[in-house]
Amino acid sequence: MTTFTAPLIKTQKDRIPWAALLAFAMTGFICVITETLPAGLMPQMAAGLSISTAFAGQMVTAYALGSLLAAIPLTIATKGWRRRKVLLATIIGFLVFNTVTALSSNYWLTMTARFFAGVSAGLAWSLIASYARRMVPVDLQGKALAVAMVGTPIALSLGVPLGTLLGVAMGWRSAFIVMSVLTSGLIVWVLAKVPDYPGQANHERLALRKVFKTPGVRPVLSVVVTWMLAQNILYTYIAPFVAQAGLTSHVDIVLLTFGVAALAAIGVTGRLVDHHLRVAVLASLAVFAGVALLFAWNSTSPAVVYIGVAVWGLTFGGAATLLQTALADTAGNGADVALSMNVVAWNGAIAGGGLLGGVLLETRGVSSFAPVLVLLLAIGFAIAWMAKRHGFKPGSRQGHSFNNGTGL
Repeated sequence: MTTFTAPLIKTQKDRIPWAALLAFAMTGFICVITETLPAGLMPQMAAGLSISTAFAGQMVTAYALGSLLAAIPLTIATKGWRRRKVLLATIIGFLVFNTVTALSSNYWLTMTARFFAGVSAGLAWSLIASYARRMVPVDLQGKALAVAMVGTPIALSLGVPLGTLLGVAMGWRSAFIVMSVLTSGLIVWVLAKVPDYPGQANHERLALRKVFKTPGVRPVLSVVVTWMLAQNILYTYIAPFVAQAGLTSHVDIVLLTFGVAALAAIGVTGRLVDHHLRVAVLASLAVFAGVALLFAWNSTSPAVVYIGVAVWGLTFGGAATLLQTALADTAGNGADVALSMNVVAWNGAIAGGGLLGGVLLETRGVSSFAPVLVLLLAIGFAIAWMAKRHGFKPGSRQGHSFNNGTGL
């Protein structure tokens, strides 16, 4: 059992290393933009590669598949590598494969580049959280992770619309070239500002099965799946959903509302995560369920939709920080492996949300979304509520003894 306690006196080293953490945020920003750009530029990419829109849509699938398949094995394979070396490998992967995407005129070469860009993302997402936590004492770990995760809502709220506008105005290839330029700058940033740490020695590494069986890991992963399934049913099919309120031509504004609210939630989460993680998770699930009930009552009013979407964004903005903090705390020395499982669970829920939402849309219509969301969120809430001893502990994280991954 490894016990972490907060230092009594703050020193220079105990302060938030903003430059390094923002480099992680930029990495997350690039991950999200790289994943979502084809969705916003699908017609242009289809025309440029002389393929159908349906085939162009598989570029998003290829990216997600790369993340799903690579996250766990690559995380385990690189556990002994120095941490900055692994981070740079993922960033260089984005540079190479986004450049190939920008220059390729062959569909299958583009698909291969998209797959391996997803591989880079899978490794990056399993690394960022534990790396960020390692740079600060335990009482600042939640806040550090909130800073490291801020790139995701920024990408969703601002980056994707701007990237789409750039691609429409100057051609879709220019958007990927811009991503490569940003990635080149990030490499210099990481070399200059991100401290290096050794990997784990052989005797410190925990087997995948052992980490999975660590008390609390499975409940947290279960909450990830239920919460993100609900999230992605609504987010993936937001266009037909808001069409009920006559907002078909304002989907971009609806998504911007969601993104800005999610960004605002990051700041709130940074203040709550170290002292009220359990309360924040339960409140987020309950309020999101309340929004779903609101939509079940009235989803034809534009005002109700905008208010609901804004509140929904507030519940989602801190999700990555809260869930990854809970998972890393629970897994202890197995945090990297557990976080790679989180990548699989998260991306699996994205794919599952798209699939389940599509089935619901085709068979029962958008009115069926709300009750399914409420059911999924209720299950997630019940799991989180019961995981009081392991997974989502009450009170301040400073007072907890975090499992070292042995299952004790």
